[in-house]
Amino acid sequence: MADRAAQSPAKILITGETGVGKDLVARYIHSQSSRSAGPFVAVNCAGLTETLLESELFGHVKGSFTGAFRDKRGKIPLAHRGILFLDEVGEMSLRMQALLLRFLENGEIQAVGSDQPQTHVDVRVVAATNRNLADLVAAGQFREDLYYRLRVIHLRVPALRERPEDIRALMQHFLARTDRNLTLTDAAVRAFLTYRWPGNVRELLNVLEQLLWLSTTGIVDVPQLPPALRNSSPQMLAPRVDRRKQVADDLYDALVKQRASFWEYVYPMFLARDITRHDLRALVRRGLLESKGRYKSMLALFGMPSTDYRRFMNFLAAHECSVAVREFRREGAVETPADMPPPFIQPPAFAPAPMVPSH
Repeated sequence: MADRAAQSPAKILITGETGVGKDLVARYIHSQSSRSAGPFVAVNCAGLTETLLESELFGHVKGSFTGAFRDKRGKIPLAHRGILFLDEVGEMSLRMQALLLRFLENGEIQAVGSDQPQTHVDVRVVAATNRNLADLVAAGQFREDLYYRLRVIHLRVPALRERPEDIRALMQHFLARTDRNLTLTDAAVRAFLTYRWPGNVRELLNVLEQLLWLSTTGIVDVPQLPPALRNSSPQMLAPRVDRRKQVADDLYDALVKQRASFWEYVYPMFLARDITRHDLRALVRRGLLESKGRYKSMLALFGMPSTDYRRFMNFLAAHECSVAVREFRREGAVETPADMPPPFIQPPAFAPAPMVPSH
């Protein structure tokens, strides 16, 4: 489908979970298209504020806003006669959606703060998102006219758990690219094949890289695998209707049953965008259900010391992952100030609050 889509001049929307390789599909389309000799310009719409994203796309002139010390060309004119890849397009504000729609309709752009006439550029747009844009349209968070402008050709990249036959081939491919030798026992390979891979191909690559550099003998058996893979079972390959619940269940089992630490297991996956805000909220809900609505009791449950209470709460608040506790309390229970989430004051020093998309 990507081959056929590459031959068309139409706009393409690529959807799929985090880590499935949507950007790789976009680059493949560029390489197979008539624009392969032109530039491939990627923009992460989730990593910039609205003002910075507008400047990043359209450019700006010196003095147009605070910090604009010089003229800057935008990514859209840089992609002239090539492909503009808009990653995480579902994170755009409604105002930015309107500006993008105008460009898609007439191909004209104007730099921020410029009084020069609009210029016309020849750019093919390929967009990607791990969110359900139809749901966002229904909720009034995404423009319906922009949705149909972007979704002329729709490519869905399936999750890795939906194509377990690819796991072994991907393992061989990644290992062949390195100059280090790594041998997995049959039991270790079975663990790879039966794990659900909530972080998809990106998580698979990360696990292999970890094993490559941490293995002392070059031979990996099940005990040397990360905790989540050690207890994977064939039943986990069965398709589930609610993907979000399954991811939360897998994370919960790794923390509670396999005694992994939240900061060492879940936190890095979240920052690497292997799991989403919704996954994290679902995990917190599981923890609150077990702790009867008490965040402090969740600390030990998730492998954290009691001194990490404010750090944990600030982390959840900074990324909008806090969950109200009332529904998890027993009837008649009284909320005490110690049990209630503290207000968010500032981003914790250990993490500069990276921009993580809400899915």
